[in-house]
Amino acid sequence: MTETLHYRSVMITGASAGLGEEFARQLAGNCDQMILIARREDRLLQLASDLKQGNPHLDVLHFAVDLIDREARTAFIQLLADHGARPDLLINNAGMGDYGEFAEADWPKLEQMLELNINALTHLTHALLPSMRELEFGDIINVSSLASILPIPDFAVYAATKAYVTSFSEAIRMELAESDINVMALCPGPVHTEFGTVAMRGEDKNKIPGNEFFYTPKEVVVAEAISGLIKGRARVYPSWKIGLAAIAISAIPIIGIRLLMGTRPRREA
Repeated sequence: MTETLHYRSVMITGASAGLGEEFARQLAGNCDQMILIARREDRLLQLASDLKQGNPHLDVLHFAVDLIDREARTAFIQLLADHGARPDLLINNAGMGDYGEFAEADWPKLEQMLELNINALTHLTHALLPSMRELEFGDIINVSSLASILPIPDFAVYAATKAYVTSFSEAIRMELAESDINVMALCPGPVHTEFGTVAMRGEDKNKIPGNEFFYTPKEVVVAEAISGLIKGRARVYPSWKIGLAAIAISAIPIIGIRLLMGTRPRREA
């Protein structure tokens, strides 16, 4: 599918692991430059080395930036502008979750999640979109979640942030309808990445409750996202299982959702 894609510069947040890393690997042969952003510099260095080894002509830039830090984020955006970097594909992948009842949550962690999942994504999009409009070309993938269409107890704030991401993506896509800029919300279900480890609280090492049947390999998620990008889709629910789940959820009235979520699996004591 990537044979029909080519970008001058691809920028990926949360690139050191999970979906971000997989996007980098699958798109490395379809761009001239790749800009990788994450907090863990050692992982970025290894990924950059791997990408260069397989794609000798690829210009790989990597920046260890904590996107939760507003000052660091603003400084990074200014650095891009000063160096004339003009990504024509932005993949807003960086995000985090928090699993457990809202009343028992640690407020600093919730605040960090709101900052990363909403403010950082919006800030980077706002910073890079004007350049795409000048170039009259570009694409944006905002990594949302199946959770964006479903209120989820024990994931209340996370699901709400993803509802924002999906709504925001749809709205700016409409604003850009007359341009050659596509905005897509990627809405995967559960994926085996480091997300669960970060989302769990304290010393609780239990796996986030869920049905293994719905887990989708990260390679499939990214491949279907790229396919959706080629087709100009507004929203992608990767894998037929997640697609059917999205259709079913959308058809259930809110009273049914309340009853359904009341029987959700709970974390072990």
